[in-house]
Amino acid sequence: MKLLETYQTFYFVGIGGIGMSALARYFNASGKKVLGYDKTNTKLTQQLMNEGIDIVFDDVIDEKITSLQNENTLVIYTPAIKVLGILDYFNQHQFDVLKRAKVLGLITENTECIAVAGTHGKTTTSTLVSHLCKEADLPFSCFLGGISENFKSNFLYNGTKYSVVEADEYDRSFLNLSPDWAVITSTDADHLDIYGDKNHIEEGFRQFATLVPEDKQLFVRKGIEIGRGHHTYAVNEKADYYSDNLRMDYDKIYFDFHTPAETIKDFIWEIPGIHNVENATVALAILHNLGVDFETLKKAIANFKGIKRRYTKHNYQNGKIYIDDYAHHPTEINAVVSSIKTFYPDKKLLVVFQPHLFSRTRDFAEGFAESLSNSDELILLDIYPARELQENFEGITSDWLLEKVSLDRKEGSALSDAFEKIKEKDFDILLTVGAGNIDTLYDPICEWLKKCKKE
Repeated sequence: MKLLETYQTFYFVGIGGIGMSALARYFNASGKKVLGYDKTNTKLTQQLMNEGIDIVFDDVIDEKITSLQNENTLVIYTPAIKVLGILDYFNQHQFDVLKRAKVLGLITENTECIAVAGTHGKTTTSTLVSHLCKEADLPFSCFLGGISENFKSNFLYNGTKYSVVEADEYDRSFLNLSPDWAVITSTDADHLDIYGDKNHIEEGFRQFATLVPEDKQLFVRKGIEIGRGHHTYAVNEKADYYSDNLRMDYDKIYFDFHTPAETIKDFIWEIPGIHNVENATVALAILHNLGVDFETLKKAIANFKGIKRRYTKHNYQNGKIYIDDYAHHPTEINAVVSSIKTFYPDKKLLVVFQPHLFSRTRDFAEGFAESLSNSDELILLDIYPARELQENFEGITSDWLLEKVSLDRKEGSALSDAFEKIKEKDFDILLTVGAGNIDTLYDPICEWLKKCKKE
């Protein structure tokens, strides 16, 4: 395998993915020629093109591809793409072709890599760790699975001593990393199309844990059995690092943080949910172990704005509240809805949910039904297929899932009809939630709610 530095051109197959785009930005910032393909033109691909990256949206072997030289071009692809003529061309013409996770591992090999893994919480935690590193002026680069509201990007270059990466369990990608510091936030069952069952996904995380050298640092949510030495962290229960004394004051959470040696009182945190205080706890533990003082960390925690589509909230003059979130697993939906109900117990909640993948809908149908039943009213969109074909999942539909939801006020909808249905509803809080293309509702909803007069 050649050194990455020897390639002059990088072609990304599936460049619009959140992880792929971070890598594309890295090589573009490094002065390399970057181009790629994606099937859909989105806000993110538009931003990449504005940054000087050449992107096509048709699976066509054009002159830009045929003019590439295999000796100085690296092709990077996402495993979400199964069949593509462009990828076949590169393989047939002996180009070097690598998965995204392998390239990320190569980039971070020569850094002190801080890798955040977990079926839930890894995006918030890795983004917060990156934010704290920036506020502490540490020399680092980050590759994130979401758009930081502070950076307005999923990539930031601030030096090369440390790298902060989201360690993705899908397709066992995180086993390509060489972490010096690592976090495991959760090991709930997910991606059963890859792992088969909960036991195998837990084994995958145990394998990831073995990648951390014994003389380095591993932080694990208390209660997760990982099979090797590590630091524990928790909220409202004692651990090596823990937070307690949580107090809520409108949109702010105050908490105290405990290390094995001391207690630091009155951190201020604006990201709702106890699960997010957990994420803040382990981020503080890491930065404390990197030698950052608590005065700096207090200021940095207080000005963390979160991640786009992770509880992105808007308050309107008409009194309505709109929240948009990426949650696509029952545990994540429970966390978001629970946070809303905690902060706003008397407000009427309308949830618009787009299931992501037929396999996930099938595997967690009862969990989805239970979590969605905690809303006051539900609009359930058609399943977003992503990499899957509907004919392989006969009978798995949104209507099938909707029947399991124990709400009187519920209905199904195509995405194209959802906005008009939302405008007809009576609600105090609107939550749009899902990992597919439900985000296309975001701008129309925001514009509409800005114009709505107070009732």
